[in-house]
Amino acid sequence: MKTLRILASVLVAWGMTGVVHAADGDTLLKDSGCLSCHAKAEKVVGPAFLSVADKYRSDKDAVATLVQSIQNGSKGKWGRMPMPPHASISQDDLKTLARHVLAMKP
Repeated sequence: MKTLRILASVLVAWGMTGVVHAADGDTLLKDSGCLSCHAKAEKVVGPAFLSVADKYRSDKDAVATLVQSIQNGSKGKWGRMPMPPHASISQDDLKTLARHVLAMKP
């Protein structure tokens, strides 16, 4: 029994319990592939994150709007290039991404 508790402690310390902990916004941007098409201050394929933050900053439903755009993709909001859907990102991570982008400042 003691060995089992020690093993459980080691697994928790290593993050191997099967419980996924939400990453911070910068980590999610990198790990989700967002930085392949977006940058903080410059338009790449998609708009700069600062442009997104500016556009939605006064929208009370901005987090929900961005979550939908990230999860389902979008078309026509920023030009002709569509944003592909990212349906495999969890709801918690989608919200973290949206809040992180909205909080960006120059």
